[in-house]
Amino acid sequence: MEDTINLKKIINKDLMIINSQATDKDTILKELCLLLQEKKYINDYQSFLNDIYLREKEGVTGIGDGIAIPHGKSISVDETTVAIAVLKDEIEWETLDDQDVKVVILFAVKDTDATTTHIVLLQKVATLLARETFIKQLKNIENKEELYDLIINS
Repeated sequence: MEDTINLKKIINKDLMIINSQATDKDTILKELCLLLQEKKYINDYQSFLNDIYLREKEGVTGIGDGIAIPHGKSISVDETTVAIAVLKDEIEWETLDDQDVKVVILFAVKDTDATTTHIVLLQKVATLLARETFIKQLKNIENKEELYDLIINS
């Protein structure tokens, strides 16, 4: 049972989008899913997207402060990872604070990964997102290198 996760093994610059032009939730989720498929982290774009929407029906994934953490645990995921988009403009999203979203952190979790892997990954990211300075820096990221360094070195 894995209770620690090395973010360097999960976070990948190839799965980051800076200044996404997406103007709604649907568009950004599709954009991130296509990126995951293109980079071979998932094997079935539509199936994974469906699993994300199933999870979305269970509860709000907009955690507040302009951040959303949608996630899908799916047989379509070949390798557990995270895809991140920093949006050019905030978009509407169901959130705990009723504010729009600027950053989307999509968790793609392999169905066969132990439940603890998913929880530990969420906890690790949640710990980062609990820090006000981290969130402020995250929203003002200008390139993938900055985003990667912020996450890995925080």
